[in-house]
Amino acid sequence: MSQPNLLGILQFLWLVPLLLSMLGFFLSLWIIVPAPTFSLLPLGVGAPEVSPWLIAINGSALLLTVFVHKSWLSALILICSLLGLMLSLLPLSQLPTTNGQFGAEMATGLGADYLQHVPQVLQTQMRPQPFVLKDVFRGIGQKEVRIQRGIIFASPDRVDLKLNIYRPLLTGKYPALIILYGGAWREGTPNSYETFSSYMAAQGYSVIAIDYRHAPQYKFPAQLEDVQAALQYIQEHADNLEVDTERMAVMGRSAGGHLATLAAYQQDAISFRAVVSYYAPTDLTEEYHDPPFPNPIGTHTVLHNFLGGTPDELSELYTQASPYSYVRPTLPPSLLVYGGRDHVVQAKFGRRQYNQLRETGNRAVWLEIPWAEHAFDAVFPGVSNQLALYYTERFIASLLYP
Repeated sequence: MSQPNLLGILQFLWLVPLLLSMLGFFLSLWIIVPAPTFSLLPLGVGAPEVSPWLIAINGSALLLTVFVHKSWLSALILICSLLGLMLSLLPLSQLPTTNGQFGAEMATGLGADYLQHVPQVLQTQMRPQPFVLKDVFRGIGQKEVRIQRGIIFASPDRVDLKLNIYRPLLTGKYPALIILYGGAWREGTPNSYETFSSYMAAQGYSVIAIDYRHAPQYKFPAQLEDVQAALQYIQEHADNLEVDTERMAVMGRSAGGHLATLAAYQQDAISFRAVVSYYAPTDLTEEYHDPPFPNPIGTHTVLHNFLGGTPDELSELYTQASPYSYVRPTLPPSLLVYGGRDHVVQAKFGRRQYNQLRETGNRAVWLEIPWAEHAFDAVFPGVSNQLALYYTERFIASLLYP
């Protein structure tokens, strides 16, 4: 082998571990560093969820240091890969304790035997474990379902509002899971998180994802009125939609979780058997006055777009738009899921609502994932969503299938 070729190979061998160590360290940093801007938020959301991938990258860089001549470069690679490896191990290192806490919380909130009425065939279709490492790499398997998109359910102000429905392959009447998407009340479609909707439909639910008008063009309570219109449509067309109206749950993420909770908690609401709220705002006045730091989404702007002013200007409207204001006895059981590192909707406000639910005699379950950011479940096979999915599907089944 000629000397130029040998030098080229040596330079390449140095370059691979250098690039891997720098990439792994940079991405792993976002497991602990909060995103300062909205454009960087996907890094903060995604890094903990793909941490097993980062473990592989950092570990590979560390192993490849044996090919690097001992120098300042090898020291840099070694330091970066070691630091990246320690950071990327953080979510998995917290997983056993967190899972133990979640299991205990489910038993406390629903009773130790909360799954006894769930048919065995359904239990076998659910996730067998809270976390399966290989699913992070290969994805979570999906079964075929029937999907119908774009069904118009209302046209307020000549804005066509649509819903999607996801159903098992066999026709029949199924428990219903109504889903509202997030997006700061300003964006989104019923197609959001379609993988989850299909996953739940395959287990034996009619999953209906509904639309609503967006701020700032349409301000609250327009969004809630649209949700109520969708619920009315579902009741009137239950046979065609294959919905058992006696067994319905409502679920939402972020702004959608806020609307879902409002719809379920109001006095004249449809009787839901369960409410599932992922990282949703609960007390808009307090969240305006105590925004996260850093604040990548701009809490003040978002709430101003949604409500049309500040709490000082619109105190009554802020109260009316806060799910916390509607907590009272005899509400449907609630599952509240939050990320401990959420810098869009802080977990402490969700916990405050959970405490109020428990104090008023309601059944409620609180699941806080310590390493997770806002919208963690956007990475469907990620570490946090596997854990949340395991308990969410059991929560829903225990309340819709008795």
